[in-house]
Amino acid sequence: MVFENLKKIISEQLEVDQSIISETSSITGDLGADSLDVVEMLMAVEEKYGFELDNDEAIGIKTVGEVVRLIEKKLN
Repeated sequence: MVFENLKKIISEQLEVDQSIISETSSITGDLGADSLDVVEMLMAVEEKYGFELDNDEAIGIKTVGEVVRLIEKKLN
């Protein structure tokens, strides 16, 4: 469920088709996000799930799967 929600957020933020988004997709490489896109995506995630990510958690995130795991960790 987290992955599906994240795909929707990424698709809307980056204007890419959900069908090209996988857990192994590189956010910047495969999906073409720049640093501002990543910040906006993470803000949308925070709004959707009602928590805040600190910079230490967000630094180094490269793939969609890493974002999914971070969200799941924050929810548990």
